[in-house]
Amino acid sequence: MNTGSDQPGEVVVAAADSGETGEAKADGRVGEQGAERGLGSRAPEFIRSRRALHLSWQVGVFVVGLAVVVAGVIMLPLPGPGWVVIFGGMAIWATEFVWAQLVLRWTKRKVTEAAQRALDPTVRRRNIILTATGLVIVGALVGIYLWKFGVVMPWKIKDQ
Repeated sequence: MNTGSDQPGEVVVAAADSGETGEAKADGRVGEQGAERGLGSRAPEFIRSRRALHLSWQVGVFVVGLAVVVAGVIMLPLPGPGWVVIFGGMAIWATEFVWAQLVLRWTKRKVTEAAQRALDPTVRRRNIILTATGLVIVGALVGIYLWKFGVVMPWKIKDQ
């Protein structure tokens, strides 16, 4: 999985924020108000300073994120916004875990690329032509059915 690094051998390092916001830092990161934050825990400083408290914080974040992801997986076959809930659970995990931040960053990049491709005029034209062709085929099949059978339901209500 490409995690956003264009340079071979480049390693992602979690670093504490300096006071800079909105401008590129010396190590190439963008400030908190910018497009991307540094990787690492988003827990408050008093929690990060105490190891036991930080570990219990991470366990809590993991459990809550896991519950949200499981709810999203359950919603996939059932009615509900399954994928949105799954990505919400990933966002909860990304507040604390670097691996989830990298997965979320990769997913955002892929969704943005797909949206850009979908807005391409030639792709839009192709999608419109395919949709119109599909609608014509479905309309023709419905017309043939109605011509052959009329407006009779496929099950026999009168016989029961």
